Amino acid sequence: MNLKTLYTKYKSVILYLFWGGVTTILNIVSFYVFKNNLNINYQVANVMAWFITVLVAFLTNKSWVFGSKFRSLANFIHELLYFYLARIATLVLEMIILYIGISLLKQSDILVKIIDNVFVIVTNFFLSKYFIFK
Repeated sequence: MNLKTLYTKYKSVILYLFWGGVTTILNIVSFYVFKNNLNINYQVANVMAWFITVLVAFLTNKSWVFGSKFRSLANFIHELLYFYLARIATLVLEMIILYIGISLLKQSDILVKIIDNVFVIVTNFFLSKYFIFK
């Protein structure tokens, strides 16, 4: 298989990994700034970082990753609603992982945040691909 064939076959995965990487970095940097520079509680800092990241993720996933076109206002609202519902579900997963890793296991907040992002990225990809932007 040549590179063009591989890219075509795995285009959504490649673009998701790229934009997922961008949003992951944005999420971690936002979390770090809120927690360490602004002295905000890690759970609150995580939710604040989440709001910023979800907005960027929706726009990039809709437009570039899954190529979902604007068909109607109703369809747009449907995608937006389900995107946010899915992200709320993975936010809960994220909060649990952070609580266990930081509060119970006393691990580095940034290390736990990075590990948690791996689980969240994979879960979000499947939810977006098969349930939201289908």
